[in-house]
Amino acid sequence: MSEPRLDESVLMSLKEVMEDEYPLLLETFLCDSQERIRLLQQAIANDDAPAVRNAAHSFKGSCSNMGAALLAGFCKQLEEAGRTAQLAQAPALLSAIEAEFAAVRELMQAPH
Repeated sequence: MSEPRLDESVLMSLKEVMEDEYPLLLETFLCDSQERIRLLQQAIANDDAPAVRNAAHSFKGSCSNMGAALLAGFCKQLEEAGRTAQLAQAPALLSAIEAEFAAVRELMQAPH
């Protein structure tokens, strides 16, 4: 894998800026991400391309902000699938997003 799961420099910057509020930011990201995945699951199940695009777009942004570049990349691919209404690959992309989020969550929750 050429791209790291987490950009530690982004996380360190967030820790410096947020200080005591960083744990809350992290918890909010993790909870919010689970909700975004649920919305993606629902949108894909309903074959709702605009909803897929919107949910993937907002998830991509929060992943980028938290330094989860690989996860953001999967979200970008799913966003594009929704934008073009080409949802054939959406279930596979969602599986990749779910697996990558699980790995990212583990890394973020690991003691540093």
